[in-house]
Amino acid sequence: MAVKIRMKRVGTKNTPVFRIVVADGRSPRDGKFIEEIGTYQPLKKEGNFNIDLERAKYWVSKGAKPSDTVASFIKKAGKAAVAPAA
Repeated sequence: MAVKIRMKRVGTKNTPVFRIVVADGRSPRDGKFIEEIGTYQPLKKEGNFNIDLERAKYWVSKGAKPSDTVASFIKKAGKAAVAPAA
């Protein structure tokens, strides 16, 4: 089973909202998934995504392949977690 970390659209027309999910690569975009690990709201300017970094790292260590967009979210969340709180 090829596991992928990708986005699932749940928003309405003209109001996109995505859930970041871990899913079997063969399942449809908005279909069955294994676990939800975050959300993405592209219309918000600041803080438009949140992701459970620990779960994302767990799934990547188990062989899950993140999509390009989700990989950038993981990278940004990792940098924010390492940055000192000011």
